[in-house]
Amino acid sequence: MLKLLALLLSGAKFGKLLASGGSMLLSLAVYAWLYGWRYAAGFIALLFVHEAGHYIAARKRGLDVGLPTFIPFLGAWIELKERPHDAETEAFVGLGGPLLGSVGALVCFVFARNWQADWLLAVAYAGFMLNLFNLIPLSPLDGGRITAVLSPRIWLLGVPILVALFFYRPSPMLLIIALLAAPQVLQALRFRADSPEAQTYYAVPTAKKWEYGLTYLLLAAFLALMSHDTHEMLTTLRRHGWGG
Repeated sequence: MLKLLALLLSGAKFGKLLASGGSMLLSLAVYAWLYGWRYAAGFIALLFVHEAGHYIAARKRGLDVGLPTFIPFLGAWIELKERPHDAETEAFVGLGGPLLGSVGALVCFVFARNWQADWLLAVAYAGFMLNLFNLIPLSPLDGGRITAVLSPRIWLLGVPILVALFFYRPSPMLLIIALLAAPQVLQALRFRADSPEAQTYYAVPTAKKWEYGLTYLLLAAFLALMSHDTHEMLTTLRRHGWGG
């Protein structure tokens, strides 16, 4: 009986691995068809690195977490099977993705410059932009999870940013994010500093708030700068090529 149970459990784990790998291959095929296999492979790799950052951070805090799922044009996510114990833990897990994802994009940038590979520079740009976008202070994006350690009311700052992005470049993905964010915005509007949730889940030492706040701002500034500079390099390459 124990052997049968172990076999079923191993089969379930294999099924989850197969589902995660299958969703990755599906995204790879779609992106390869549209943008070429090299860019697609690089972009999927950076998505995986980003999600690996969340996975490692969640496991470090003892949370039960599933394998990443990939959906073309929506990105990827990992499933947290239990809610973080407090806002600081949620911020720690939220920060893991953009941090490791930024390192991955920076590695692509360095190799692109050394190898003079325009496709890899495009991958680096996508990585910088992906992680910068995720830092919008609006839950369920990573930025919302990080800034909640300061106060959920900061999510209200993410609303005009998301609206401006939609008018600048309309996208169904932004509408989906807006729908997912709507309940969180209502929560931010109703948030009170003297509520039981504020005194428990959001009770974070001031020193920790400064730590996460400064890390968030520095990471956002770095990604904004790298996104701008990489975009300028790609524009120059389109006009003149390497060394032009």
